[in-house]
Amino acid sequence: MSLLTIILNILLPPLAVFLKHGVGTTLLISILLTLLAWLPGVIHAFIVNK
Repeated sequence: MSLLTIILNILLPPLAVFLKHGVGTTLLISILLTLLAWLPGVIHAFIVNK
């Protein structure tokens, strides 16, 4: 995982997921988790972007 991906995972989780996987269910889940609370969105982004 690159440094840029790690920084995006922390600051903007949906953007990091979008850049790796594109538009799809993974992105929608990331957006929902980030809107509900920031930390679950970050955790999801790290798990998905291994």
